[in-house]
Amino acid sequence: MNKAEKEQTVEYLSDQFRSIESAFLINYRGLKVVDATELRRKIREIDGRYVVVKNTLALRAAKQTKLEQLEDYFEGPTAVAYHPKDVVGLAKLLNEISKSNPSFVFKAALVEGKVVPASEIQAIASMPSKEVLLGKLAFLLKAPLQRLTTVLKAPVRDLGLVLKLVPKQGVQTN
Repeated sequence: MNKAEKEQTVEYLSDQFRSIESAFLINYRGLKVVDATELRRKIREIDGRYVVVKNTLALRAAKQTKLEQLEDYFEGPTAVAYHPKDVVGLAKLLNEISKSNPSFVFKAALVEGKVVPASEIQAIASMPSKEVLLGKLAFLLKAPLQRLTTVLKAPVRDLGLVLKLVPKQGVQTN
């Protein structure tokens, strides 16, 4: 790789890294080509990215980005996996792949701008997705309003029931 190609690679990576809020650093040593191809396909299906990087170029590209916090982990074979929106979905996919392929090892992660060690990535993968959490929040916000509506309707409903019973029981009204 000549100097111009390196500069072009650093510029491309820098553009990618500036937009990243969350990413996973992975040691892919020992990963078979077939498995790597399958991994890339699965990540592309969920609109994620998987880039194998040369550490020196990645460190230059990571300067003045949030990914710079992970500079200590750019050692040995390194791949960066990231998704612009769905961190939990990507973590679940990567965790599933790491279970079936022992060569696929997490180094660390950057989640919402905070460094997460490899030991805690399992916890991220076990979280529900953002959509599920938003659905639960909507339900929790809706439930008290539903109960309040029921309580406020009760006197009117009860009055209607009493008025319906009056003619049936033969009570006379003046």
